[in-house]
Amino acid sequence: MSQLQSTITTMNKWPVVSRVFHWISALLLVVTWALIFLYDNTDDSFYIALHKAFGISLLFWMLARVISRVFVKAPPAAPMPKWQDIIAKFTHFALYALLIAMPIAGLLMSVYGGRAVDMFGLFEIPVFVTPDRGLARTFNDWHTDIIWPLILAFTAAHILAALYHQYIKKDKLINRIL
Repeated sequence: MSQLQSTITTMNKWPVVSRVFHWISALLLVVTWALIFLYDNTDDSFYIALHKAFGISLLFWMLARVISRVFVKAPPAAPMPKWQDIIAKFTHFALYALLIAMPIAGLLMSVYGGRAVDMFGLFEIPVFVTPDRGLARTFNDWHTDIIWPLILAFTAAHILAALYHQYIKKDKLINRIL
């Protein structure tokens, strides 16, 4: 085993709270994607209502995650070339920003479209703006045509980087978040 592999193998993991935030964020994202896929393929309003509720849940989860990240100490940086560290930090920042921007754009699309957002039948986020179909369309475009492809790209980059470290570099970097 190389010195780098040994270092990463014994490297500190992310704190439990950070790991929980990471994996529940991923789960919420997958559920939200699955619900819009079901809606697109069935046109059943039940799925779009759940998609919105899970999307808003992801927004609140990500805001809590950012607050946690401010207060929870990160483990020492993993040893890697500077260029990889810069790309990793940028990718993580972009994912955080996009996972906050996406549900905000979706919420604004709904309320400017004159539709309240039902939160699992527990409460409703009311229409808190004057409905405006033009703004609803703008936020729809941001939600579906700009932020969505960016989330796909950055998520793919994140997963591919993890797989690269796990199976090509074999440095066990992924163990930090498991």
